[in-house]
Amino acid sequence: MSRPTFAKLFNMSFGFFGIQFGWALQMANMSAIYEVLGADAHQIPILWLAAPLTGMLVQPVIGHMSDRTWNRLGRRRPYFLVGAILASLALLVMPSAGSVLVAAALLWVLDASVNVSMEPFRAFVADLLPEEDRTRGFTMQALFIGLGAVVASVMPWFLGDVLGMGGATAKGEIPVPVRVSFYVGAFAFLAAVLWTVLTTKEHPPEDMEAFRRMKAERRGLLAAVRDVVADARAMPLAMRRLAWVQVFTWLGLFCMWLYFGVAVARNVFGGAPGTRAYEEGVAWGGICFAVYSAVCFAFSLVLPAIAERLGNRATHAICLVAGALGLLSVAIVRSKMLLLVSMTGVGIAWASILSLPYAILTRTLPPGKTGIYMGLFNFFIVIPEIVAALGFGRLMETVLTDDSAFVRYVGGDNRLAAVVLGGVSLAIAAALVSIVPRDDAASPAKR
Repeated sequence: MSRPTFAKLFNMSFGFFGIQFGWALQMANMSAIYEVLGADAHQIPILWLAAPLTGMLVQPVIGHMSDRTWNRLGRRRPYFLVGAILASLALLVMPSAGSVLVAAALLWVLDASVNVSMEPFRAFVADLLPEEDRTRGFTMQALFIGLGAVVASVMPWFLGDVLGMGGATAKGEIPVPVRVSFYVGAFAFLAAVLWTVLTTKEHPPEDMEAFRRMKAERRGLLAAVRDVVADARAMPLAMRRLAWVQVFTWLGLFCMWLYFGVAVARNVFGGAPGTRAYEEGVAWGGICFAVYSAVCFAFSLVLPAIAERLGNRATHAICLVAGALGLLSVAIVRSKMLLLVSMTGVGIAWASILSLPYAILTRTLPPGKTGIYMGLFNFFIVIPEIVAALGFGRLMETVLTDDSAFVRYVGGDNRLAAVVLGGVSLAIAAALVSIVPRDDAASPAKR
């Protein structure tokens, strides 16, 4: 079989540009939107609970359903399209949220829709590419994730500071550049996913009669849940080990996404909600996110070659160390330009996080189970996020108070301390890569 062309990899991955555009908009702006609408710092984690909960509920079920789907659009593409339509509608409505409660409800809708689109995209690569080309496929996805995040993260700053859109806003009003960015994101999400749907064909099951019999054996949500539980119990060893890496990786990332923007606004720009300095700080946080996404984009171009030389496991550990150093350095940085250097390490880690765990994972999966196991793998992303969402508010109120020893040592407020804890978590994840089986021991036959 000939190796896939660049055009094929481009077309099958371009939908992730739109998915990440919508995802990055919420990551860079939702904490600030909550604060503008009146939320306190200790309330922010629970308001973010939508993302992990919807991922836990939606992705395994969607993965199971897509494994058993075949129609005129194919196996995975129907889910791409439905999720994109719903997510685009949520992005259009989000800027009109007039209260914290409405914004939180819309975030649930948005995250559920994003998960419907995103989960089948991971299985898409394993469906269409042979094992030796999957690292290239996942890194092409990472490239578009980086590109989408760059554009989405920088857009509020570009519209406000470069084009002069907006200006002073009334208390409780979402700034104009943020509102317009969400409108653009709605278009980008749907357009990019449509590109992949229209340009990339899927392969039908090799034995269509056997597929139809399998599909007819069990129907309904309860049967799907039973299948999910059975497959979870049969999880491959490499996936179990990789789970611990994922837990600490995403706990660290969630700390960054929750508090980086508001930490920059308060500790570097010296602003408070409702002030121009605060808006500039949040916008600069978006620039920082754009930088790590740009680094992700660039590093994704060379990551397959590095992984081929060093192996997926060693490469992933090194990249996680770079991310840990990037977040830990925020404790000593008080210059907005030096924050961009910190984000370089995060971008290197992000490129690896988006690709190499999936390249390692797909070597372990039994045939016909890619969708469900990709969905189950998402558990190890959302569980730490749920823990953070439920427990971090209490931690901020009782342990990471502004006068605590750790916060004083960091030299900022508790929002900055949370970002530093994210760096510690990434360092633990890097160490845990050592328990994952080597690349050459990760196939189903050797696990």
